[in-house]
Amino acid sequence: MIVSVLRVRAAEMSVRVYYTTVTGSREVKSQQSEVTRVMDGKGIKYEMIDIAQNSSLKEEMRTKSGNPQALPPQIFNGEQHCGGYEDFVEAVETSDVRKFLKLD
Repeated sequence: MIVSVLRVRAAEMSVRVYYTTVTGSREVKSQQSEVTRVMDGKGIKYEMIDIAQNSSLKEEMRTKSGNPQALPPQIFNGEQHCGGYEDFVEAVETSDVRKFLKLD
């Protein structure tokens, strides 16, 4: 029992959200806020990575997501790309957030 709890906690620690603190887009700001609000509400631990801090982080996000045009927020579990905002919203609507985040 303890082993599975530790495994879940370790998996949750690897959830990463690439976001930006520098954007003129209200839509991007709103999407980023919604992602963090939902994950906080569900008690899911995650790491925020601000692509505005270093241009290489934006390229890393785009490379890892497989989309050279990807915009934040982009969500990963470890090196696995879970999806962007639209995918996240779909998972919330179908109550599959943990599955979307590859935690189950």
